[in-house]
This record gives sequence, structure tokens and C-alpha cells, in this order.
Amino acid sequence: MEINGLPQGSMRQTSKVRRWIQGILHVFFPFRGYGVLLGFGLGLMTWGPTLVWAIVHHPSQSQILEAVEKGQEGARSRKPPNMLYWKFGFSEDDSRPHGFLMTKLGGIAVMSSHFALRGEQLTSQEIQRILDEEAIQVVVIIFGDSPTFAMDSYLLLKQGHRLIKPDRIRFDARASSRTQIQGEPVFRARIVASFVYGTFDVEALTKIKVFPGAGGEIQFDLDFSSIP
Repeated sequence: MEINGLPQGSMRQTSKVRRWIQGILHVFFPFRGYGVLLGFGLGLMTWGPTLVWAIVHHPSQSQILEAVEKGQEGARSRKPPNMLYWKFGFSEDDSRPHGFLMTKLGGIAVMSSHFALRGEQLTSQEIQRILDEEAIQVVVIIFGDSPTFAMDSYLLLKQGHRLIKPDRIRFDARASSRTQIQGEPVFRARIVASFVYGTFDVEALTKIKVFPGAGGEIQFDLDFSSIP
């Protein structure tokens, strides 16, 4: 059986997660129902994953456990941690505009992978820090013909007739040289926009609209409700 393209953990792996759960539940559930919640969390890990994965404002305990396990499995398969983010617009040669979403559960998976690669367990403090984030980050990589082409770039979301502006946005004021096409250099820059949870619909058809500082528009169509 596979979870999000990765094989389900073995009993040995679940045992490792058991030790992590015992620590994390002291932080999240320090009350009388500890034993029940522990058994419930382990049961979910054993019998199957939750269905919701990416854009969740308040993740459940079972979703957190699934994200931790996904990060650990990514480390075991030597997958780069940042590949665990939800990606869009990627091509085989990685030369066209593309990007990824930095959600709470994605962040937990990535941090879990980083820790696992060092032979460590993700700490409850790190998980809480990620859960305290009040915004999703949209990261888009674009390409241009000059080092400063991304200066003053902008990014917003469109859902139906609504345009959602970012709470914060930053961009590479000076792009890095990527490659050459027909002898001309191509430069690569990153735009990062933060959108506060509650200002956008986590289940809506969404257009990510990017406006590079050098001019033009780049658009990505996503169905937030279908992100597993």
C-alpha cells in the first residue's frame, strides 16, 4: 500500500514513530485522555492515512503524524527535503516557470526529513513553531534575460472574481545566471508571497498570477480542493 506515492511504513518504522508520539503528545495533549489519543494516533498510523494533506489551517494529530512519517520516508529514500512541498508547473528540464506551496503539513514533512537525514527525530518545539505560522507561502521561480528582471515583481491569487493580495512579498533583486540559450544568458529568480489563512478559500479553484518586474504575466491554475 502506498501513501502519497510512498510505501507505508513497516512495524519497525511505526515503533520509531511511537517513541516520537509519546513525546509530542505531552505537548499537544497533556490531559486525562492521553492514553486514548495515543492509541488513536497509532491506530491511524497502522490502519491507514488521512485523506487531507496540503492546505490545512489547523491540522489534526493524525495529519501531523502522517506528515512526520512522510518526511522520514523521504529521508530513507534520499529524496531532497524540499521536494516534499506541493509543486506546480514543473517540466522535465526545469526551465519553465514553476513553483511550490509551503503549507503547515508540507513544512512538517520537510523538517522531519531534515532531522531524519541527521539521524534525529523532529522535536515538538519545531512542530509547534510550524503550526503557529499564520500564512501559506507561494514560491514561484521565473526566468529572464537580465540580472534585474525580477525587481519589483508581484504575485496574487484569483479565486472566482476575488483577487487576494499577499500579506508579504519578496523577490530576488538580482537573479542568478541559470544557463545559456543560443549564446544568450538566462537568469533565474524567485518570488515568495505570503497569504494569511482565512483570506483565501482552501477549497477553491485558484489562479496564481505572477507579474515579473520586467513586464508580462505568468499564470498557474490550481484546484486547492484537489491537493491531496
